[in-house]
Amino acid sequence: MKRFFSNLNFTVGFVLSSVVVLLAAISLVWTPHEPNLMNADHRFESMSLSHPLGTDHFGRDMLSRVMVGAVKSIIVGLAAVAIGMSLGVLLGLASAYYGKLVDESIMRFADLLFGFPAVLTAILITSVLGPSLINAMLAIGIFYIPIFARLTRAVAMTIWGQEFIAAARASGISEWDITLRHILPNILSPLLIQGTIHFAMAILAEAGLSYLGLGTQPPYASWGRMLNEARTFILLAPWLSIIPGVAIAWAVLGFSLLGDGLRDTLDPKMVRVR
Repeated sequence: MKRFFSNLNFTVGFVLSSVVVLLAAISLVWTPHEPNLMNADHRFESMSLSHPLGTDHFGRDMLSRVMVGAVKSIIVGLAAVAIGMSLGVLLGLASAYYGKLVDESIMRFADLLFGFPAVLTAILITSVLGPSLINAMLAIGIFYIPIFARLTRAVAMTIWGQEFIAAARASGISEWDITLRHILPNILSPLLIQGTIHFAMAILAEAGLSYLGLGTQPPYASWGRMLNEARTFILLAPWLSIIPGVAIAWAVLGFSLLGDGLRDTLDPKMVRVR
């Protein structure tokens, strides 16, 4: 842990991301007010002891909605990375192991997925299944599959050429056992780094999709949805736009710095010569 926290990026990222996770965890058991409770008598209230971040155009408590929105962002990030990593790693390992026609087919499939950005994929999916948080997760996760597939293939092909793999083959270990016991453990570090960085990007993507009305649906809270609802009142109540915007920037910056710190610490090529 001393090695990790000696890195400034990791330390700052850890603190920022911990605040987001802590807010999300607290919101599961307690929020200052009911996030979806409307109160016309308290519309557009500024910051106060009763409402530390004020209220929106429906009189809903902003702090409570920001806390609940953190849960949505974390769930989407975890789900999207899980989908992209699980399928991407399988495809990448198969590509590196079989090579030739299989490798070429998988890589061309990855190129095809790269041609459909997350927003376009979400539009295609929601046009068939309807807009929802689950469909947004699916769209972002599908977009991540070729990213993890390419990373896994590149690292796995390098490891397959190492001498210890040749020694394992000479000792009679099957190719499948070599993949599970030697290849997969050696690619976990770059996968962890990439997963953390793209976790932050998934939060940003979910906010964008919710802003366009393709993610979390009203009345449930989402940072992107809160931004969309606040744009009409940006002159009357600017805090309605500033608060979710700061929350998105805070979370994305925190997890991005955390990923950069992990890369600096775990990647031997990034270690400085002392």
